[in-house]
Amino acid sequence: MASIRISPDKSVRPAPADLPASLREYIDYRKSGLSLNHIVGCPLDCGYCVRHLFDNFSMKRPHLIVEDEVAVESLVNHWAFRAHTTPIQIFNRATDPFLPGVKQHLFNTLKALDRRRLTNPVLVISRWKIEADDVEQLESLEHLRLTILVTWSGIADERVEPVSSEIAARSLEVLAKTAFRTKKILYWRPIIAGLNDTPEHLSSARKLARLADATVFTGLFFRDEIRTYFRDVGVPDLYHAVARRKIQPEETERRILAYFEGLPIFRKTSCGIAFAHGVADFNGHWGIREICEICPEVQREICSHHHRKPALDQVRDLARLVSLSTDHIEISEYHIEVDGSTEAQRYFMQHTLNFQVHDRAQPHRKHRHGRAEIGWE
Repeated sequence: MASIRISPDKSVRPAPADLPASLREYIDYRKSGLSLNHIVGCPLDCGYCVRHLFDNFSMKRPHLIVEDEVAVESLVNHWAFRAHTTPIQIFNRATDPFLPGVKQHLFNTLKALDRRRLTNPVLVISRWKIEADDVEQLESLEHLRLTILVTWSGIADERVEPVSSEIAARSLEVLAKTAFRTKKILYWRPIIAGLNDTPEHLSSARKLARLADATVFTGLFFRDEIRTYFRDVGVPDLYHAVARRKIQPEETERRILAYFEGLPIFRKTSCGIAFAHGVADFNGHWGIREICEICPEVQREICSHHHRKPALDQVRDLARLVSLSTDHIEISEYHIEVDGSTEAQRYFMQHTLNFQVHDRAQPHRKHRHGRAEIGWE
């Protein structure tokens, strides 16, 4: 593996004035909740990083946009934030939360939220080193429902991922020994057909899964900017086309599920988190029942019990709040259909209602589980 140079400096530089506007707006809404990213910059050089889409991949040192307390105040006063309901992600878009210099800001942010006695789900995703002292900080939280998602891929091609997957494996081992209130997920991603879906990779993943409260597996987010980067560093095209949704071929999924029989494994991030905490899925995936067929029976019972078709007036009120047309809204027993929506509009409504919200122009293909068509008949 290539040597990743991580500065031991625990300071984080102020963000430059010319930071792209897409990054200076440090709160945005994503499928797993409100995403707080007031630090940008990362030296880990994962080739598939979404920072390619923000024209920020070249920024290797973390930079602070605003102080932690300012960021938290902005978050809890955001129009889309609902106390005890809205899922929150921290430092998941433009840095790794456990890098030296960054992790103290992570702890500051978590504690600032916890002091407000908020019980919202909080997601922290990392592929870097998590030490026992770090877990002690996490375990001190009293109110937030915290989940650490340890990203592991087993990819050995340093052009695709120069960070050794052994680092994530060790972090998961530390969490397994020291975390009790804090839940831990093996975040197996990105799985790329022909690259890290061999029997050896499946065997390694199954061993790591026994250290976690649940496993979530996902495919590759493959956009033009990411394909261009891979071509520039000499990586042959990983798939024949790019796609809006993540690519996870059917054959790869079939082999993974067969190998993981008897262990809790999930297609969706929020489903794995729900199982770890013993609560219903905040994305309401029970409305797409074929996604849930692999879930443990106990989780299906929880999600089924909490699945409630919302009233039309309630849906219209939420649509108006996000400036979405209330014309032609349809509500079935499984999901809501709207027209002309953005992802942020749909996800806000979805998390508020715990009920799936779809746009007619981007329908979910049955048995694709919200994934790209590539690799499916």
